[in-house]
Amino acid sequence: MTMTSSQTVAQPLTHSEILAIREDFPILSTTVNAHPLVYLDSGATSQKPRAVLDAERTFLETENSAVHRGAHTLAALATETFENARATVARFINAADDEIVWTSNATEGLNLIAYAFSNASVGRGGIEAKRFALSPGDEILVTEMEHHANLIPWQELAARTGATLRFVPIDDGGSLRLESLDELVNARTRIVAFTHVSNVLGVINPVELLVARARAVGALVVLDACQSAPHFALDVAALDVDFAVFSGHKMLGPTGVGVLYGRSELLNAMPPFLTGGSMITTVTMESAEFLPAPQRFEAGTQRVSQAIGLAAAIDYLDAVGMDRIAAHESALGAKLADGLRAIPGVRVLGPGPGEARVGLASFDVAGIHSHDVGQFLDDRGIAVRVGHHCTQPLHRRLGVVSTTRASAYLYTTDDEVDELLAGVADVSAFFGAARRGARDERPAERPEMRGTL
Repeated sequence: MTMTSSQTVAQPLTHSEILAIREDFPILSTTVNAHPLVYLDSGATSQKPRAVLDAERTFLETENSAVHRGAHTLAALATETFENARATVARFINAADDEIVWTSNATEGLNLIAYAFSNASVGRGGIEAKRFALSPGDEILVTEMEHHANLIPWQELAARTGATLRFVPIDDGGSLRLESLDELVNARTRIVAFTHVSNVLGVINPVELLVARARAVGALVVLDACQSAPHFALDVAALDVDFAVFSGHKMLGPTGVGVLYGRSELLNAMPPFLTGGSMITTVTMESAEFLPAPQRFEAGTQRVSQAIGLAAAIDYLDAVGMDRIAAHESALGAKLADGLRAIPGVRVLGPGPGEARVGLASFDVAGIHSHDVGQFLDDRGIAVRVGHHCTQPLHRRLGVVSTTRASAYLYTTDDEVDELLAGVADVSAFFGAARRGARDERPAERPEMRGTL
């Protein structure tokens, strides 16, 4: 792939450019159920280009060794490549190298923050860590649209410390009820944790507004960037967040690697979550002293090849241009949502017509379970996500048990969206006919049976 991007004019990717990108992804040429694969589940896990597969393979074949441990040549090479990957991630989100902590995924990153605060609450970490300690009367604020990964760790932290967990409600359209911030953000608020982009609604939340309200009361801000980092430029310094997390597998990278960003001064004040080798300076039989961040949060053998693969994924995204990817996906998201709304019996969750959304749409087909919708589409080779998408409170608030979600990425074509829309349009007709057929095949009721049950 040789294309470059303009950083000043965000032009959507052309059809020929998308076809060239698709050539870099071996799996996109496969068939499913005798149909060409239409992969619309990138919001769960994206596909990987050869550049990522090759980067991980090359490291394993030529440099594989323990990092930050050996003094031999191979170990030195592995360490350099590993730390270069950290620098690549830092540059990608406009952070310093020592503000990037490797995790297994975003879920681990969020748990790391919550458990570090929990450790501070029981006196670990010394004087500097007291700023993270919570106690009864303190409040943690999340939103009603959070993924379980950005909800349950805070539930658990509240349970361990006696703090109160509160949430910003959403309206019937799925947008945050921002007027509630006047009451919810107050002198007792210590943490404000929220998603940048909802993995169900596709809505882009007003980070600047939420950060400003948190700053006004001295609360720390935690940003779930899982659905933003892969899809448009993420500048943590400009957003002024204290912490942010995202996962490699949603942005062309390997599974098993994620990123926690934290302000350097905060990371160095936080007590560690996982402890053991590679994160200490001095150990006695009675106590230990810990390295500065980020190493103090990277106990044990790290996910070295995966981090290198993630760096290769970032290089790939940069070569295409995050601005152009965002423009492409915005157009696909609008086409998805508008096309689904035009199908009788289909309800689309999230922003309405003309409102900004990323390249995903979750929808409900009246009278048909999302699993049946997903199975019908899968028979045509169309891969989508079905279920509650780890957002049970959000689905409950909007009055649905589960939804079908189609999510696009830089390799998704307009034709694939058309195939999805055609498939959904056929769902109601298919299941309606099946139900009618089932009724027609019932045995005729005999007169003598009437009234006996």
